[in-house]
Formats: sequence, C-alpha cells, structure tokens
Amino acid sequence: MKNSFGSQITVTLFGESHGPAVGAVIDGLSPGIRVDTEYIMKKMEQRRPKDGISTARRESDIPEILSGVFNGYTTGTPLTLVIKNESVRSRDYESISDIPRPSHADYTAECKYHGFQDYRGGGHFSGRVTAALVAAGAIFRSALEKKGIFIGTHIASLKGVKDRGFGDFREDVSALDAADFPVLDKEAAERMRELILSVKEEGDSVGGILESAIIGIPCGVGEPWFDSFEGVLSHALFSVPAVKGVEFGAGFGFADMLGSEANDEFICDGGEIRTRTNSNGGINGGITNGMPIIFRTVIKPTPSIYKAQSSVSMKTLKPTRLAISGRHDPAIIHRARAVVDAVTAIAVADLLSVRLGTDCLADGK
Repeated sequence: MKNSFGSQITVTLFGESHGPAVGAVIDGLSPGIRVDTEYIMKKMEQRRPKDGISTARRESDIPEILSGVFNGYTTGTPLTLVIKNESVRSRDYESISDIPRPSHADYTAECKYHGFQDYRGGGHFSGRVTAALVAAGAIFRSALEKKGIFIGTHIASLKGVKDRGFGDFREDVSALDAADFPVLDKEAAERMRELILSVKEEGDSVGGILESAIIGIPCGVGEPWFDSFEGVLSHALFSVPAVKGVEFGAGFGFADMLGSEANDEFICDGGEIRTRTNSNGGINGGITNGMPIIFRTVIKPTPSIYKAQSSVSMKTLKPTRLAISGRHDPAIIHRARAVVDAVTAIAVADLLSVRLGTDCLADGK
C-alpha cells in the first residue's frame, strides 16, 4: 500500500476511520516555516460537518504535532501530526462486514488485502483520513500565502443549481476563505442547502462540481510531459475520496471550440506579458504562464445512502439487499472543498520546491 505523495516534499498518511487516530508525516520541509495552530484550526473548521446537511459524527479534530516543530517553526526534520478519533460506532458495520457497500472500496479492499483490512467505517479508505490531509495542507497553504500565492474553491454546481463563476479573483478567493458554505452567490447557496436537505429526507445523497483558483503563482512552474503542473496536481486531486474527474481551464469545453476561440492571445499589460483570455487555465506545455490556475473537480454523491440496495455476500456469493445504517453525509461537496484546497497546497508546494528548492517556503525568524 503506497500512502505517500510528493517529490521534493512528501506527505504520508496513516490511520483508519475507527482506529485510535489518523495522521500524516511530512518530510522534506525546509526549516523556518511558521506553523500557525490557529490557522490550521480555521482550515479544519471548513472540513467540519455543518448542521443538518452533514453527518452526525462530530470530532474535535485538534491536530497534535509530535515532531518537526520547535518554538513555532519547522525544524527541517519530519513533521508528524496526529488527530484522535473520539466518536466511533463500530457496531454499525459489524452486521455488513462481508457485504460490500455499492460504490465503496469494501470489495476492492477485500481483493487486495484478503480480509485483513479494517472494514469499520471504510477503514483506511474512509473520508475520515482527509482530516489529516487538511491539517497537513494548512501548513503548506499558510506558507504559500506568505509568498503571495492563494487558493480558493467554490461549489460551481450541485445537481443543476449553479453558482456564479470567479470575477475578481482576489476578492472572491478571500470571500471563500471566510465562507462557512463555499458559494459565491448567496441565493445559489440557499438553493443548494435546500436541495441537500430535501435529498436527505429521501434517504439519498447528491454530488456536484467544485471550481478552484490558484492566484499569484509565478511563471515557469511545472515540467513538460510526466511531471506537468496538471499531471502532478491531478495526481493529488484524485487522492481525494469521491473525486471522479478533473479538468483545467475550458476542459472538455475545448471539444466544442475552434482554435480561434480556444487560443489565449498574448498581450502586454502594465509591463507584464499576460493572455487576453484564460481558456488553458494558466498552463501551457505543462508549465504555469502567470495567469490564474483554474480547474474543476467532480465530486460524486456520497455512496452511503439509507435506501435499500443490491449487493452480494463475499462469503456465500449469494445476492442480498443492503440497508445501511449509521451516520452519513447527504452531501460531502461543501466539506470536500477544504480537502481539495489542502491537496492543492501540497502539490503546489512540491512543484515550487522542484523549481526553486525547498527553502523557497521558509519564513526565517
């Protein structure tokens, strides 16, 4: 099982949904990066379940840093953080331990780990592990912001309900950072909330599309071919549970364009070379061109639903009907934005370190 991401800087995840804790080890960080615990908790709050539109499972989610930080700064040695699991109800999974839940990793985990996996709450495959990703990502994100690089994500659409697109990037990214529910248009936010609640009443779930922007990243970051900016970032994004698609700039919209419509013409603006449009999402040839990086991720509906579904016993191979109990989210998209922002920060920090060296993130004292 490979649980590490990164080239110059690596993040390794550990833990299970119903185990004692989840956590992460960050290796390759330069010394002198400020670790702001208040900032980390702010990002953890963005992932936290929200009132009636999320799971009833509540965790304090306070990361404990065991190594790699001294007097508030990274030391340059591996940074280990742990988040305890305090609210587990393993009995919810005992009766279905041999019945794979549709669209979960239960069956594939059985195929790979031959019954030795922890099945409770999805074990290591659970979205619970993303708590560690958000905590780790917050350390990178804080360092990036000190260098003028900012990340923001909003719910672009949720089952037909659409938010407005990015306008003034700096204002919108700042507004999203302060938003409890990550939508730019207040009316769209209310309609999305109402839709999630109506789906919850039916015992079902709903997904949607997140749109993200990275602003302030310099030109020249990324490599052609296998370590392109899109390639590395997509690798990180597909680690997020429920992400089933990623597109940059116009993405699949390019299929309906002519070259004259799709091309981003170059202009000189205030002594800087920019592009008139940004159909390519700030990337040419796998390398950043100085424009905002724009990408979208598809978040599938939460697979745990209360409606009865068909499955098969892995022991007897006989068909069965499965009605899932327990505590589940009717939608995870509003919580997933914090995870998408976190893995984006991790990927960007690694890409910058490849280009400029790991000391590029350091504050100094």
